[in-house]
Amino acid sequence: MATADLGESRAHRTRRRTFWLRTRRLLRNSNVFLRRSFASITHSMPRGLYARSLIIIIAPMVLLQSVIAFVFMERHWQTVTQRLSTAVTRDIAAIIDVIETYPQDSDFAEVTRMARERLALNVAILPPDPLPTPAPKPFFSILDRILSEEITRQIGRPFWIDTVGNSNLVEIRIQLEDKVLRVIARRSQAYASNTHIFLLWMVGTSLVLLFIAILFLRNQIRPIQKLAEAAESFGKGRPLPSDFRPRGAIEVRRAGLAFIQMRERIEKQIEQRTTMLSGVSHDLRTILTRFKLQLALSRDKSLTDALEKDIGDMQSMLEGYLSFAKGDVKEETGELDLNTVLHEIAADGRLSGKKIKTSLIGRPDIVVRPSAFRRLVTNLSSNAFRYADRVEIVARNAKGWLTLTIDDDGPGIPKNRREDVFKPFYRLDEARNLNDSGTGLGLSIARDVARSHGGDIVLDESPIGGLRAELRLPV
Repeated sequence: MATADLGESRAHRTRRRTFWLRTRRLLRNSNVFLRRSFASITHSMPRGLYARSLIIIIAPMVLLQSVIAFVFMERHWQTVTQRLSTAVTRDIAAIIDVIETYPQDSDFAEVTRMARERLALNVAILPPDPLPTPAPKPFFSILDRILSEEITRQIGRPFWIDTVGNSNLVEIRIQLEDKVLRVIARRSQAYASNTHIFLLWMVGTSLVLLFIAILFLRNQIRPIQKLAEAAESFGKGRPLPSDFRPRGAIEVRRAGLAFIQMRERIEKQIEQRTTMLSGVSHDLRTILTRFKLQLALSRDKSLTDALEKDIGDMQSMLEGYLSFAKGDVKEETGELDLNTVLHEIAADGRLSGKKIKTSLIGRPDIVVRPSAFRRLVTNLSSNAFRYADRVEIVARNAKGWLTLTIDDDGPGIPKNRREDVFKPFYRLDEARNLNDSGTGLGLSIARDVARSHGGDIVLDESPIGGLRAELRLPV
């Protein structure tokens, strides 16, 4: 007996464990399905603020109107139709009582007259033929269902109704003892036919509210779009749009004012840095000029050659420092022909004895700061010419972006050091961005110019064995 109880207990625990495992698996699958569905819905949602704001307004409106319409159709419409059908059926029942109470009126002319004048019903007495075959009921017809129920409840005799034929009339035939009563009534007597007015009113008011919401949202979102355009122009190194000024809601105005103040502070700091370095450069150039004059008057040629080389290196370093500090912030944007730039680079490469190949895909004209962009590309190509024998340059201008790749077959740069070479004055063993007289600012200046245009430079391995420098700019 104890053994049997133990077996039943184990079986019960096994079934319970199986039940919980299945429940847990079902919940986990449901959770995965819900997450995927939510991710799919999120992915299909519009990205723009204007479209999302419209959805926030339209979705509750549609939901509310749908609930109101359902309640109206289900409650009000059905209740009114119920009462009208009850009244029409009551009138038909009264006519049947009169006909059966006064059978001496053989043609029932008085009954048909009273029904037509007092009850607005067209009544006729037909021979006792069989009732027509019931027609198929419509998929959605409150009148057909309610009127049949009322005739069954109040009259309780065989009947045939047609609510589909003539849309303005309803025909009812009721089997009496030795005759058939045919009643034709207007549909509006038994059916709430003015429901479309409510639906039209509901749709009309929704469209008016939606039109007002669209106008309001457009006026509220336009300042945000203008602010985004101004920030994008500033990020690309271009002047602000001429019609830009803070407008819209208080929060948007505050963001616009903060952006303008930030832009002014950045420009002021750059201007102060440029002014300071220009002064330092002027003073150092004066000293270098004095050194050159003294060397020119000196008669010791062995000492003069070494000092002239040092002075030349100092002047080159000074120009590099000044170029890095200035960054061509005062240069205006303009159109530049990529074909011209690529031809100049190819000519420099051939003069250096390098094997160079250039190609352009897309439109050749771009809008950049011309001098700064030339310096950017020259720094990248000079770095490749210095350490490689073969260089390939490909420029692609498509979909508002310029992608310029420079591949070489040089020694390359280790992956963990590629970001370090963009740091100012950074020195790398067997560095590609330095030569004996360099400043270590070539790649730093190039990235600085690229980022001032809203782009960036990335270093990677080249398919031809060396280093790949990839420039990506919005144009």
